[in-house]
Amino acid sequence: MTPAITARADLLPAYDVVVLGGGLAGLTLALQLLQQRPETRILVIEKKAHPVDEAAHKVGESSVEIGAHYFTRVLGQLEHFRKDQLPKLGLRYFFDADDPMDITTRTELGGNTFFETESFQIDRGRFENHLGVEALAAGAHFVHGAVVREVTLAERAGTHSVTFSPPGAAEGDTVRVDARWVVDASGRSSLLKRKLGLQKKNGHDANATWWRYDKRLKVDDFSDDPGWTNRIGGKRQRWLSTVHFCGAGYWLWFIPLASGSHSVGIVVDADLHPFGTIASYEKSMAWIRKFEPQAAAYLDQVIADGAQLQDFLALKDFSYSCTQLYDNNRWALTGEAGAFLDPFYSPGSDYIGISNTLITDLVVRDLAGERIGARANVYNRIFFNFYDSHLTLYEGQMHMNGNAKVMTLKIIWDFAYYWVMPAAFFFHGRLTDMMLFSERKAELDRAGDINLAVQQLFREWHKAGIKVAPVFVNMAGMPFMRELNRGLKDPLDRDQFLARLGTGLASLDQLASEIFGEAQRDVPGIESPVLAALGERPVTILDTVLPVLQRRPAPGPDAG
Repeated sequence: MTPAITARADLLPAYDVVVLGGGLAGLTLALQLLQQRPETRILVIEKKAHPVDEAAHKVGESSVEIGAHYFTRVLGQLEHFRKDQLPKLGLRYFFDADDPMDITTRTELGGNTFFETESFQIDRGRFENHLGVEALAAGAHFVHGAVVREVTLAERAGTHSVTFSPPGAAEGDTVRVDARWVVDASGRSSLLKRKLGLQKKNGHDANATWWRYDKRLKVDDFSDDPGWTNRIGGKRQRWLSTVHFCGAGYWLWFIPLASGSHSVGIVVDADLHPFGTIASYEKSMAWIRKFEPQAAAYLDQVIADGAQLQDFLALKDFSYSCTQLYDNNRWALTGEAGAFLDPFYSPGSDYIGISNTLITDLVVRDLAGERIGARANVYNRIFFNFYDSHLTLYEGQMHMNGNAKVMTLKIIWDFAYYWVMPAAFFFHGRLTDMMLFSERKAELDRAGDINLAVQQLFREWHKAGIKVAPVFVNMAGMPFMRELNRGLKDPLDRDQFLARLGTGLASLDQLASEIFGEAQRDVPGIESPVLAALGERPVTILDTVLPVLQRRPAPGPDAG
């Protein structure tokens, strides 16, 4: 179904909210606002004409728990995801290989079953077309095929204005509407961020290219070895995972789309793999042949069998932040218009859900006559506390991507931290509970300090060049991880949430202690005052993992 273009005659002279950009972030924000306050007058202005192509020219195809919960439960789109998108068999990682042409010689981290809290692979074009229809049905005005020409932000008591060229307009023909709120969801165009000078660089210098083929790619076809196939119960469904092929300073992704296309992408550390080595499709394929020859051979065969290239995009230095997202003067940024981390853990949709939830709360309170200045300031801190903590998982760490032992334990830690901290706050409706953040500030800050110490430990541990025999680590088979994931679905009141938070933070202490103990066994003398203060503890969380991650008798050359 194609959403009808809102005719100029149908436009209102003034709106409560004008959203600049009708992609994933902008359309979901419109839906969330209208669900919470149906009478809200919303105009969404999108540059691309709808319907957009399926397998659209965008990133953000893999979701994890926060983003999936936001789309399916908060916005009520579960039926669409169950019917028109693909279920995701978690994130799956393959580390350095003994034989680069034999995937069975790589250590594999992933699940052999689906986690209870769902996640999905998202065909962005299909979903954004659906969102356009849903936004119109909910009462939003949605003008697509339009170009924003000017945004004028008024003083505190005034009204903002947005001027745009409507679809099919003659040159110079524009429309102006007034707005109490202006929200920038324009993606990397970042209209308001650039206008207001809010740009901020991250300390994570990475580049990416990605493209799609019109054919399904199945990593299960990389080997017929029965032992390898039986790792996940004999079901040849690894292809439903977001697949990461990892090596020093890079990873390569395979992501399936419900339309039948398949997304392929390369992410590289800018120092170890300069942008020029992947800047075109031809260079990207040459790069894969050098660093991931088995994947390259598979892709070459798929192309020989008739697969067609659908698109190609390259981004240099893709990770960035900003100095502010929400303002008392009734403007806000969301999605890639504000900040973007790294796709390694698929957090893009998470931060759309987090930011849209904070914006919706501010808008609804403001339209009810409440003063929002102090709350807007706190919400900026909440967002950036989560964002900056998440950034520490990436900064200065891509060089160790191929290290099977360190990266296995790092990914387990990173997911545990994610489920205990931001995911728990989001799932249990505590993201806008300012008093809770204030009351528990010391505990949350301490957890952040432990995370920083664990990330530093991984970097130091990697320098030892520990090598392990190729194994399968089944993250879905860890009772601790399954329970953290399952527990996100529990309905909790405030007191129950606080109790669960305390238990979760204590479990992070336990996990950090076990990781530090293992690092000391591998590298006698490795130090971390923060982690040493946790004390030595028996291994309980990693009891199914550490026995299989055994170092080889003679360590390999220094991987640092």
